[in-house]
Amino acid sequence: MSKKYLIVGGVAGGASTAARLRRLGEEDQIIMFERDPHVSFSNCCLPYHLSGTVEKAESLVLMHPDKFLAQYNIDARVHNEVIAIDRAKKEVTVKNTLTGEEYTESYDKLILSPGANAIVPPIKGIEDVKVFTVRNVVDIDKLNKSVKAMGISNISVIGGGFIGVEVAENLREAGHNVTLIEALPHIMKPFDYDMAQILHKEMHDKGVNLIVGDKVSAFEKDIVVLESGKKIEAGAVVMAIGVTPETSLAAKAGLELGETGAIKVDQNYITSDKDIYAVGDAIEVYHALTGKITRLPLAGPAQKQARQVADHIHGRIIRNTGFIGSSVVKCFDYNAASVGLNEEMIESLKLDINYEVAKVIPGDKVGLMPGCEPLHFKLIFEVTTGKVLGAQAIGRGSVDKRVDIIATAIKFGATVDDLRDLELCYAPPFGTAKDVVNFAGYVATNLLHGEFKQVREKDIRGLVEKGACIIDVREKDEYELSHIIGAKNIPLSEIRQRINEIPKDEPVYLHCRSAQRSYNALMALKHLGYENVYNVSGGFMGISFYEYFNDETKGREKIVTDYNFL
Repeated sequence: MSKKYLIVGGVAGGASTAARLRRLGEEDQIIMFERDPHVSFSNCCLPYHLSGTVEKAESLVLMHPDKFLAQYNIDARVHNEVIAIDRAKKEVTVKNTLTGEEYTESYDKLILSPGANAIVPPIKGIEDVKVFTVRNVVDIDKLNKSVKAMGISNISVIGGGFIGVEVAENLREAGHNVTLIEALPHIMKPFDYDMAQILHKEMHDKGVNLIVGDKVSAFEKDIVVLESGKKIEAGAVVMAIGVTPETSLAAKAGLELGETGAIKVDQNYITSDKDIYAVGDAIEVYHALTGKITRLPLAGPAQKQARQVADHIHGRIIRNTGFIGSSVVKCFDYNAASVGLNEEMIESLKLDINYEVAKVIPGDKVGLMPGCEPLHFKLIFEVTTGKVLGAQAIGRGSVDKRVDIIATAIKFGATVDDLRDLELCYAPPFGTAKDVVNFAGYVATNLLHGEFKQVREKDIRGLVEKGACIIDVREKDEYELSHIIGAKNIPLSEIRQRINEIPKDEPVYLHCRSAQRSYNALMALKHLGYENVYNVSGGFMGISFYEYFNDETKGREKIVTDYNFL
């Protein structure tokens, strides 16, 4: 017997649910309601319309209602907003947003995919600036046409998350003067502070006025006023400080909301009503690594939820293993990917995890190959077990490939030993015989087994200020080009002959370009009786990236004679 399924909201969650339901049942009636003009569009491509990468706004629309009907026999109704749910009668009230007409539709099962709304706080003077948000095709088309029609050159983007970074990049690529303002100490929350400095440098170098650690306190006429007292000219302001789940319909219907404020669902994505499911940005999900409930407004998880809902409705067994938060973003010439836990997440959630960090910066392919670039890779793993907990990768090459490997490793409960032993594809144009992931596995297992001790880039400024013994084991010409102020140059090639210059009665900190030669020097010293020796994680290149943005924007005293980013 045929069933009637109603879906509230389209895009990743709703449209994917509808398509999967149709594949599993040809005779069922499927109706999808969308209050906006477009039921299926490429949400993640929206910012790229601003730079012209996606030339036409209409290209962002993936499928029109008539195509849904022709290809899937799905009745997709745009400009139709579900305004009420009568759970007792199992029917919804729908309003046509163009005509104002209201009508009802009954259902056997109801799937909610209302998405989330951009947060626009009631900041003093907000009426004095032209405010835009970026949530759909209408929004991005309006922003793009407005800045062009009004000849706006100064644009401020508030919020340094995915949308904020992508909007800032594409507006800058289009030739605008862009200021990106983030209240937290760094942009891109999926990355730790040390890794985010690479993105800070890239934005700064590409001409974005990046302001971090400062909050918007008010607006004046075409001006953004910050808590620090800074005033930024802004012909337009793009609010990208985050989203809040759209729960008004669910709450009005008496459905239970969870601890995060999003719709509460069980492992099968059923709400507190057994005949109503929910997916996408409006729900809360289980984080497989933290063991906590969270919100994860990403397209990938929404599509997985959609498939599982359709499968469950049709009596198929589903396996909800939770989510780990895989993501990737482009920032001008750099790509940045992350998965799982980062240090800041572990600390902010007060997770009882004893962890260690392995950081490597090898080339993303064989050095002789054109386009070989350093790839900054940070691996987080559990001490004692070696269980892989998370990773972050930033570089000009294929960071997504490496983080996808880690995402897979986490899903299968892999350890750092497994990463070390992975057999990965190799050819000089694509990678090295010992891939970045293998390399991180080697360093991690050495740390896990107590082979050596390390300090991080964040520790170096303090060591320089207190006059610690820092030895640069790069060659003389590298040292003369740029080095840490106060560091002594003893090249790896000379270290055994100059052993008497290295003290045994105080800690010794060794570094090279990217921590590989200094590791070799450390092991030699260790075998020669030195016990209090440390390798500087990330080496001189890591230190350069870590220090640069704050040196440039705060005017503080440098701890290096010059930077070296290669």
